[in-house]
Amino acid sequence: MVEKIVEELRPFFDPKAVAIIGATNKKGKVGNVIFENFKTNKERGIFKGNIYPVNPKLDEIDGYKVYHSVEELPDDTELAVISIPAPFVPDTMRQIAKKGIKAVIIITGGFGELGEEGKKMEREILEIARENGIRVIGPNCVGVYVPDTGVDTVFLPEEKMDRPKSGPIAFVSQSGAFAAAMLDWAAGAGIGIGKMVSYGNKLDVDDADLMEYFIHDEGINVVTFYIEGVKDGRKFMEAAKKITKVKPVIALKSGRSEYGAKAASSHTGSLAGADTIYDAVFKQTGIIRAEDFEHMFDLAKAFAALKDKLPKGDRIGIITDGGGAGVMASDAVARFGLKMADLSEETLRYLKENFPPHAVAGNPTDVVGDTDAERYRIAIEGFVNDPNVDAIVVIVLFQVPLLEEEKIIEILAEYQKKSDKPIVAVAMGGEKTERYARMLEERGVPVYPTPERGVRAMAGLVKYAEYLRKGA
Repeated sequence: MVEKIVEELRPFFDPKAVAIIGATNKKGKVGNVIFENFKTNKERGIFKGNIYPVNPKLDEIDGYKVYHSVEELPDDTELAVISIPAPFVPDTMRQIAKKGIKAVIIITGGFGELGEEGKKMEREILEIARENGIRVIGPNCVGVYVPDTGVDTVFLPEEKMDRPKSGPIAFVSQSGAFAAAMLDWAAGAGIGIGKMVSYGNKLDVDDADLMEYFIHDEGINVVTFYIEGVKDGRKFMEAAKKITKVKPVIALKSGRSEYGAKAASSHTGSLAGADTIYDAVFKQTGIIRAEDFEHMFDLAKAFAALKDKLPKGDRIGIITDGGGAGVMASDAVARFGLKMADLSEETLRYLKENFPPHAVAGNPTDVVGDTDAERYRIAIEGFVNDPNVDAIVVIVLFQVPLLEEEKIIEILAEYQKKSDKPIVAVAMGGEKTERYARMLEERGVPVYPTPERGVRAMAGLVKYAEYLRKGA
């Protein structure tokens, strides 16, 4: 039996037909960019549904018939995207209700975030929605982005903002601008996003609804949230407890300070609340709190690759070809509450027997600057077979002269695949290193640009594994 929430929210992500209310032929306008997004994705064969622009003053846009009212729309319309001035939205919602459309994204701003008059309109819209079984995302948002189905209501054109490839990460943001910037950043970083939802003032669909939905979304391994405030704490906690039993949730909660809370109130009308309460709620429900957006996506990248291979403990093994980087990683292990693994006597003997005399067998193991890929293989083989090691951080400085880049990439990918222990890599350097890091990530090994970030990501895996072992 398909869950009710899946049936309700499915049209937002994969509609049979979309109506763009406020579509226009004026380049750069919100209604034009959204129309162009759907049109382009349909021409690319990604968006399979029908596109119905709505504007009372136009008859045609780029060969598409324009409908003069909601009433004229064909009956297969499943999703309405609204980008008209706020005062006209309540009446449009009544027309949508009469037409029987059950999913609405309100891009328009100028509601509760501006004061009492806007809140009054929000209440009116919500009442219409509730009376007619309509689900609403927004207002004051950029809506939804799904690369696999071609749904893209982000009103920033492709020449201004890149879109990321598809991947197993869901990204939910209260802030539309932050969502757009993060999509652009993710595209550049090669991070795949399966679904993005920007819900702005979250009049109706909220964090809890989306967590309930993503429980059932097989294409999503990890859910990330940018949150300014939660309206219904009990509903949020119940949904969080359910999803964290099966998928990790990472939250970046802003409004931590008095100044930040004030800014959140004027941004999306959110009450940021006492930060200590959010800390307690996240801990109780198994949500992993990110310190900043970099941390959030570092964690997401690790979970996307390694959700099904979590560490069985907190003992970390470090392999490096640079002594300084090994020291930094060791400090990070202590800083993020992990333990350095005590290698077994068998492992130490194996490494010493197979290493040249100047390589350092231990934890960290330093294969030193004249290493080749085979020396890394020996070290990794020793670590994956050592019962005292739960997870492995491999630091690869690709700059060393004898290291065969493609061969070490092959070795790391091979052990990531065949070992039951998670491996994350650290690669420090410039453009050449970035290219090799990208190749490694394409082979299933998450890569980080500093030892601290690599170890911190591993700490997130350890923390979530501990939460699951305690019975969630």
